[in-house]
Amino acid sequence: MGGGARELAGYLAALAGWVAGLAAAVLPQWRQSSYAGDAIITAVGLHEGLWMSCAAQSTGQVQCRLHDSLLSLEVHIQTCRALMVISLLLGFFGIIVSVVGMKCTKVGEEDPVTKSRIAVAGGVLFVLSGLCTLAAVSLYATQVTYEFFRESTIPINTRYEFGSALFVGWGAASLSMLGGSLLCCSCPAKERRGQRYQQQSQPSAAQDYV
Repeated sequence: MGGGARELAGYLAALAGWVAGLAAAVLPQWRQSSYAGDAIITAVGLHEGLWMSCAAQSTGQVQCRLHDSLLSLEVHIQTCRALMVISLLLGFFGIIVSVVGMKCTKVGEEDPVTKSRIAVAGGVLFVLSGLCTLAAVSLYATQVTYEFFRESTIPINTRYEFGSALFVGWGAASLSMLGGSLLCCSCPAKERRGQRYQQQSQPSAAQDYV
């Protein structure tokens, strides 16, 4: 795969990861009520996310309510909120920086070495964004797992388990880190060595001709 195609593939993967991360941050299905156990309760399904909690009834009606107070939230929810916001900001700046540094764009094409460095910087931002998303989703999943097995006296069908937003977040983190890694492969040192080789070969060719 050529350098330009690799950069484009990395950028599209990272962009898809950022969009998926945004969807995961907004979705209220970070954890959902468990349907395991003998007495399965299907009348109302509870979902909770970083910003709101929802109750879905068997009739199809869904009622959501935003979390009332920031300070009253549990520590892991506040931490996941901060990590997701940081992740989205890093990804947003990575989108802008990568566009400037990619070979398929006309911006700064007179200096390919600097342009490659900008692409690498955009890749680093995407990798950091993916790591923040991965940390937020994994931290929340760890808390859900801990609470699920800790509440041994509570029936299983009244506990919470993983929601769909967690899996979306894991996929978003993977895409962001994969795309950022591909963008980081734009090594400016190779281009610099190529330019030096061309400059050294031109005088020698002229001397051979004389």
